[in-house]
Amino acid sequence: MKVDNKDMLLYLVTDRTWLRDKTLSEIVELVIENGATFIQLREKDMEHNRFRELAIEVKKITDRYKIPFVINDDIDVAIEVNADGVHIGQDDISLIRAREILGKDKIIGVSVGNVDEAIKAEREGADYLGVGAIFSTTSKSDAIDVGIRELKEITKAVDIPVVAIGGINENNIQQLRGSGVDGIAVISAILAKEDIAKATRDLFKLSKEVLYEGGNI
Repeated sequence: MKVDNKDMLLYLVTDRTWLRDKTLSEIVELVIENGATFIQLREKDMEHNRFRELAIEVKKITDRYKIPFVINDDIDVAIEVNADGVHIGQDDISLIRAREILGKDKIIGVSVGNVDEAIKAEREGADYLGVGAIFSTTSKSDAIDVGIRELKEITKAVDIPVVAIGGINENNIQQLRGSGVDGIAVISAILAKEDIAKATRDLFKLSKEVLYEGGNI
């Protein structure tokens, strides 16, 4: 599976902090049913076997809905569960090495924070870029704010899909209008809401309106 621009529209990064009375698998299915177009499983402190089991559970759902599914950082788990790919940061395994391990048919997304990183990632074979943090966020304490101006420069500099991440929600998404991004990646803007289904539907609609000028994709 390779990514298309439309796959980026509403990209959910998981976070078990917000599960409350539902399992992660139930949450993933709920957000997909209500508009999520891409799922990234992100677990920084989970024991390997449990992470693998969780990834298997989530992949059953993403496979059923034919939604792209990547693992954050952990290439071993991605291989073991046959995920669609991985998402890596600047301090994780190198993109070139990740491609050598995963092969040409897997998705590799890369987090970037400036034009130079974006151009380098595209040149080395990234399938898409995650750019952020666009706004201040509590989900990732070490995130560095990128800002709208830099985001626009990045989208102009590359030809692969770009997803904006970091503090994006229904109140500030309008600031991304005209930025050239293909979608938004969110955590708390969906998962922290009391009504997750409605939050997903609302963001899906807003993403189409703001990023694709009228909702045509």
